[in-house]
Amino acid sequence: MGISATELAEAPLEEQQVPEGKKLAGRSPTRIALDRLRKDKLAVFCFVVVTLLVLAAIFAPLITKLMNIYPTTETIPYQPFKVLNFQTQLPRNGPPNHGFWSEHPLGLAPGTGVDNLARLLYGLRTSLLVATIATIASIVIGTALGLIAGFSRGWLDRIIMFVTDLFLSFPFILGALAMAPIIVSHFQKPGQLDTLYRVQLFALISILVVFGWMGLTRLIRGQVLSLREREFIMAAQVMGVPTRRILFKELLPNLVAPIVVATSLYLPGYVTAEAGLSFLGIGITGIPSLGQTINDAQQWWDIYPLYLWAPVITICVLVLALNLLGDSIRDAFDPRTRR
Repeated sequence: MGISATELAEAPLEEQQVPEGKKLAGRSPTRIALDRLRKDKLAVFCFVVVTLLVLAAIFAPLITKLMNIYPTTETIPYQPFKVLNFQTQLPRNGPPNHGFWSEHPLGLAPGTGVDNLARLLYGLRTSLLVATIATIASIVIGTALGLIAGFSRGWLDRIIMFVTDLFLSFPFILGALAMAPIIVSHFQKPGQLDTLYRVQLFALISILVVFGWMGLTRLIRGQVLSLREREFIMAAQVMGVPTRRILFKELLPNLVAPIVVATSLYLPGYVTAEAGLSFLGIGITGIPSLGQTINDAQQWWDIYPLYLWAPVITICVLVLALNLLGDSIRDAFDPRTRR
């Protein structure tokens, strides 16, 4: 005969033993959130899509080597005039005029003869690299400043929030247009294209980080303002625990949920921002990127739509999957939802 929950609760402490085969085990909030994510079919599907795109970007050199396709004009072993029509600048084989071409599934870029699939893979690689580095940097800066501003009282909090509001009030596009040429011209070395490409990459990441940390700072500060009045924080202060330990050992573990949600939302935002800035010509110009491909393909829209649709659809799928995954993560970590 089993033991009811009431009898178990009313029994003396030494007699409150769980019957064999019915072990009671508590679950942490993170474990509960992960279990909810595993049950969410949409989240699982979006995770698979994002994983496939990330793997395609990581292994872009291997994929292009196996398929014998080339992402830039410096890497193609043939002359462009051999594969392109001299008058129309369009490929002699494959899309847009000659159907599917197994050697180049997405065709060749008009005017250059570069394989569109190879350029797409390398562009995806660049966009994800920029978005990942910018996201990590923004999360670190925003979390650190939010912790300090929320836990401190007085002038330090006011200074941090004044700087945060100042950056929030500054237009992103205007700042990017002003900062990008200044950074590139300051660090560029004449006659060294490799250095120029690295500087452009650094400048783009810097711009995204400079204008991207403020939202998380305000979010973390609000969370810390409520947590610092809790009993365990007050007890730690009374016991004389150092401030650094309170911030990183007591407060930070309780901020995992908003940080994870912010990370899942920062990534698609930065992917879109990188594509937009490259499209405007103030991002990366020396190496393949999705925005740069869209910028080059817009003039061929009428006669070569696949050239434009391939990077546009890739960005849409990646951003949509990341956004839906971010929404699922937010719902999973929110104890007030039942999704």
